[in-house]
Amino acid sequence: MAKRGLRIIVVGAGKVGDTLVNRLADEGHNLVIIDKNEERLTQLANLCDCMCITGSGASHEVLVEAGISDTDLFISVTESDELNLLCCTIAKQFNKNLSTIARVRNPEYISDVNYLRSKLGIEMIINPEYEAAVEASRLLFLPAALSVNSFAHGQAELVKIQIPEGNILDGKTIAYLGQNITNDILIVGVERGADFTIPNGGFELKSGDIISYISTRKTNFNFLKSIGFNTRSVKSSLIVGGGTCAYYLSDLLIKSGIDVTIIEKDPERCEELCDLLPKATILKGDGTNESLLEEAGIKEVDSVIALTGLDEENIMLALHTKAVSTAKAITKINKITFTEAIESLKLGSVIYPKYITAERIISSARSRQAKIGSNLEVMYSLFGDRAEACEFKIREASRVTGVMLKDLQLKPGLIISFIGRDGKIIVPTGSDQINIGDNVMVVTTKKGFTEISDILR
Repeated sequence: MAKRGLRIIVVGAGKVGDTLVNRLADEGHNLVIIDKNEERLTQLANLCDCMCITGSGASHEVLVEAGISDTDLFISVTESDELNLLCCTIAKQFNKNLSTIARVRNPEYISDVNYLRSKLGIEMIINPEYEAAVEASRLLFLPAALSVNSFAHGQAELVKIQIPEGNILDGKTIAYLGQNITNDILIVGVERGADFTIPNGGFELKSGDIISYISTRKTNFNFLKSIGFNTRSVKSSLIVGGGTCAYYLSDLLIKSGIDVTIIEKDPERCEELCDLLPKATILKGDGTNESLLEEAGIKEVDSVIALTGLDEENIMLALHTKAVSTAKAITKINKITFTEAIESLKLGSVIYPKYITAERIISSARSRQAKIGSNLEVMYSLFGDRAEACEFKIREASRVTGVMLKDLQLKPGLIISFIGRDGKIIVPTGSDQINIGDNVMVVTTKKGFTEISDILR
């Protein structure tokens, strides 16, 4: 039987709101969008099936019109942190059972997140810039990777790498990898040009393939070293753009002993950064100026992170970095939606804050939609949205528990990637089974999983 879609109100039709609404609409939820900008609402209404209301999400009259008393989930993602908090607080007064989510970006609030959640009754406070900074830091701690996602409270990682020419994996099957190199990782996806595959044991890897695999952090380092990849964390970073994301990232890197240089063109912001980050080197100037980049050490540093407010500048900086340096390049993309075109440029690692935010919120929506017996803990879109990684917490017995994996009638296009049990990560074989209390991650080409039994035919 099909699951009932949630009734969701989204306040804010900016770039995060737009991404979020389209994804939620695809999942069959009943959506109401509130924004003061009528033109934005019209554009959204033309793209997806949703009700649009022009006005403020903090208005009593507007919330009543939106049907707040019958709503399951309330999300406020306007440009104002204070308005988002206010909207969630007011919405909660109408409906005590309502789940609320607020986007909050100001660094001044980051230490107050737990206080705000408990006092205002907000289920989730999400900070896109901080989440993007955390993702970038993972890549700098493991520069050989194109992307690194964390699961099971950091115990397991989903790592993406590209097989270089002449690498030991070139021409080898997945089964050969397990029998001769390591059986402690699990390859869950292979991208070859425009094609994507969830591979079986007979799949033959080739140079140029982009593979994604599950492992623990320790196993990951050992595996990469065994196949000839550099596992050394970066020691120095050049960050172009001194905005909020740059502050968060610099703070994380400095605390890990990494030297940080920031280029920022706004003199006032430079002064602020000097106060906020006394251990960083702050350079005032245009980060697209080649002479300044050379002076800042672009040819010597281990990594260059493009975090300006202009996507075009970030893309050009990444291309320039790859042309003049061997540094790890990370590019933040805020608005541009031509994902396939961007991937074809071979920029290195690309971070999309709006997608990170949307995925976190959609994961929360699915958890609310799910049955009590199994909660969706984390969800990531993978491979250009062609697959999803879903992590479930198993809270009670079901058709999937106590049965050997080889005996489960699994849907096609799906792989059980790991089982987390008693603080340990198990890379599963056919003789393993899922137990109550486990965390289980599934990678699937199917969309909309909300409970563990969705993996069965």
